[in-house]
Amino acid sequence: MILTLLSILVSLIFPRLLAIILWIFTDWFNGVFETRLWPILGFIFLPTTMLWYSAVMHWYHGEWDAWRIAVLVIAILIDLSRNGYTVHKSRPQS
Repeated sequence: MILTLLSILVSLIFPRLLAIILWIFTDWFNGVFETRLWPILGFIFLPTTMLWYSAVMHWYHGEWDAWRIAVLVIAILIDLSRNGYTVHKSRPQS
C-alpha cells in the first residue's frame, strides 16, 4: 500500500522518471501499446496521461468507465498545465 502511494506521488511529481524506471526494471509497458510510437509520444508530451492509460490497461484490463475517464481528463489537464507552465516560464518578460 505504501509503495503504491509512493509511486503515485512520484508519478505526479516526476512522471517521466517513473516511466523510465518502469520501462527499465519491469515489463509494465509490454502489450499496452500496439506500436512504439504512442509510448514515445506519451513520454514526450503527456507522461502522466500515458502512465494512467497503462494503469487502466493493467489494473482494470482496459475497461473504461466514468471515473476512469474523469481521471484521464485530470491527467491530461495536469500534463497540459505542466507544459504550459514551462512555455510561460521560458517566455521573456517585456
